[in-house]
Amino acid sequence: MAAVEVNDPPDSWTRWLDRQTRAIHAAGQWRTLRPFDALGPAGTLSDDPNADGLRGQVRHLVSFASNDYLGLSSHSQVIEASREAALRWGTGAGASRLICGSRPAHHALEADLAAWKNTEAALVFSSGFAANLGVLSALGGQRVRVVSDELNHASIIDGARLARAEVAIYPHLDLGAAHELLAEWPGRSVLVTDAVFSMDGDAADLGALTALCARHDAVLVVDEAHSVWGPELTGAGPDGPLVVRVGTLSKTLGSQGGFVAGSQRVVDLLVNTARPFIFSTALSPSDAAAARAALAVLRSAEGDGLVRRLRAHTNRLAPDHPSPIVPLVVGDEADAVAASGALALAGYWVPAIRPPTVAPGTSRLRITCSAAHTDAQVDGLLVALDALGLR
Repeated sequence: MAAVEVNDPPDSWTRWLDRQTRAIHAAGQWRTLRPFDALGPAGTLSDDPNADGLRGQVRHLVSFASNDYLGLSSHSQVIEASREAALRWGTGAGASRLICGSRPAHHALEADLAAWKNTEAALVFSSGFAANLGVLSALGGQRVRVVSDELNHASIIDGARLARAEVAIYPHLDLGAAHELLAEWPGRSVLVTDAVFSMDGDAADLGALTALCARHDAVLVVDEAHSVWGPELTGAGPDGPLVVRVGTLSKTLGSQGGFVAGSQRVVDLLVNTARPFIFSTALSPSDAAAARAALAVLRSAEGDGLVRRLRAHTNRLAPDHPSPIVPLVVGDEADAVAASGALALAGYWVPAIRPPTVAPGTSRLRITCSAAHTDAQVDGLLVALDALGLR
């Protein structure tokens, strides 16, 4: 690093901001927020003149970009539960639950989440990101090693950094490398993984990871944010390792927030030490009630039908794929952006995912299916992909 002379004029914040924004523009990675007016997967998207080929127009698009996998964010029972909760308790929780108490909606949701995940207890957070930060910072510390898959979500990466622990990264899905990192460490270990990986849509072998953690007396933390029909967690229980399950309320359940499910001892520890829980205003009662109503739909015969419909849509794009996330790797960043723009001109919103979200040279289109899509909408997307030579 070059030495800074005492008499050099200090760099102003204005010049620093200008340099940062110019660098992002020069790299072709400038992003903008886009209003999408929709209830469900179809709506109108407004854009700027240079984004995704839309030339500043307002277009009617079918979105294959959302993580609302079962379409529950627009389900009548979910909306009505949110409305009733807002009328009863207002639109906000007021403060942290340790400061002003919980609403009954929080406790009811946590009881249902624990029953769903077959755990002793659950705790809701303001987001899934906050849940991962809270878990890893609570379990980490000196003499702890956090062993993490290299393609884990950003919230896991940041949680591992905040844990103030030794962090060791293993190649994606490499069980042998994970074993070595656990075996060589003399102290306590945490192995953390996504169940379904958000950019590739592939799945971890949770049974093998559970057995690995049992062998090395490590805690297994599983982020199930993108799990809809699997992978199944096996090998947990009284004779297995300590397992902590992290999830979101904003994807399969179509609401907002996150949660942790595990033993009562782990949940009690989080209540007392997890900073994102202690120092954040609680999840709104209406979000909690909406998530609980969505969970009730998911665990019903109707929910079974929605999952079957989602799997059928996904199979048309990628037979036997383990999740509703179907990536089409293009490679070059500019080509991925151009392909996304061409699909938008055809009436389909499929985002281009590019660095720094994915590695250079692996830019892609990320298609996410929903049970709310109609067969005709999936038909149209397939025709558009074929016309562009993308399948």
